[in-house]
Formats: sequence, structure tokens, C-alpha cells
Amino acid sequence: MQNLKPNAQRAKKAIFLIWIALVINLISLGYNFLQHDFLQLAESGSLIAMEKVRRSLSTQQDIFLISIAILIITAIAFIQWFRRAYYNLHQKLDYLSYPESWAAWTWFVPIIQLFHPCWIMVELYRKTKTLLSKHTSEEYRFSLSTGIVGVWWALWVIVNISGNIIFFLYSQAKNIEEYSSAIVFSIVPGIISIPLALLTIKIIKDYSKVEPTLLELND
Repeated sequence: MQNLKPNAQRAKKAIFLIWIALVINLISLGYNFLQHDFLQLAESGSLIAMEKVRRSLSTQQDIFLISIAILIITAIAFIQWFRRAYYNLHQKLDYLSYPESWAAWTWFVPIIQLFHPCWIMVELYRKTKTLLSKHTSEEYRFSLSTGIVGVWWALWVIVNISGNIIFFLYSQAKNIEEYSSAIVFSIVPGIISIPLALLTIKIIKDYSKVEPTLLELND
């Protein structure tokens, strides 16, 4: 039955890319604050501020394109790690709630993507912890906490819903005041993305610590 595949390298790759995405996010946040200040001055009629807005906007657009590219690459790396982890658990247990492939494609289906990835992650944590507890004497209660998964997923949903709202606000902005409001709102998910990234790293690290033991278990 077992056809286990190594997952440590995928975990390291995902963590590395998440750190890069976090740095890009911090840079983007800094430019959002600058743009907001420039817009406030421009609203009062400052020509110098308007020129600064145009320059910072051009830079922000470049940062946005880079961040989108990094986020896509990072998402792919994370999903590859996630799917491999769920695949390996499938090799250790006769039954799981979802097919192994669901760990990948559920991230891309509207509505489903708001629930199923979280349920799969919770099952991954719970079933792995139960399996290890039966075969080893070590305690995994704290290293595989589904409470952390819940907080992580709540942040992910908030960031993604906020992203859709921000896109709408920017697309509808017709003057400095509306554009300034869109920038202010965009700062919120940018800030929330910081603990989200750190929790994602923790989740990968926590599971990666116990996964080698899981793979070594004999049926």
C-alpha cells in the first residue's frame, strides 16, 4: 500500500518563499503609507505632492506586479507541500475524508476554497497526531494544535475577502479622496498578512517536525 514520498524539501522551499513574500508585503505597506501622506497633501493643492504621488504610484505598481508573481509562486509551493503531506497520510491510513487531489484543487474553486482547505489541514493534524500517539510514546498535543489552524484560516479568509473589496475600491476610485480611502483600506489586509505569513511558517514547521516520524512508522 505505502508509496511514501519525501516532503522536507518542499517544506523548506515553501517557508523560504513565504519569507520573501512577507518582505515584499512590508515594502508595499511602506509605500501605501507614503502614498496616503502624499495624497493628503495633494488634496490641499500641493503640486509637489502630486508629482510625488505619480512617482510613488509608478513604484507601487512595480511592487504590486512583483508581489503578485511572488504570491503565485509561493502559493504553488505551499500547495505542493500540503498535497504531499496529505498524500503521505493517505498511504498510512485506509480512509481519509477527501481524496488526495483535493488538497490541491480545493484552493481554486469558489466558495469551496473558503472551507475545504481548512478542513483538510485540520484532518491532517488530527489524524497524524492520533496515528503518532498510537505508535510512539512522544507527546504531539502541542506541536500539532488545531487551534492554531483555526486562527490561521480566519486570517486567510479575512485577507482574501479584503483583497476583493480593495480591488473594487481601486477600480471605482475617481478622485483623490476615493483613492486615498482605497489605500487606507488596503493597509488593513497588508498588516493582517504579517501574522498570517508567520502562522503559515509555523504550521509548516510544526508538521515537518513530526512528519519524518510518521513516515518511519510501520503498519
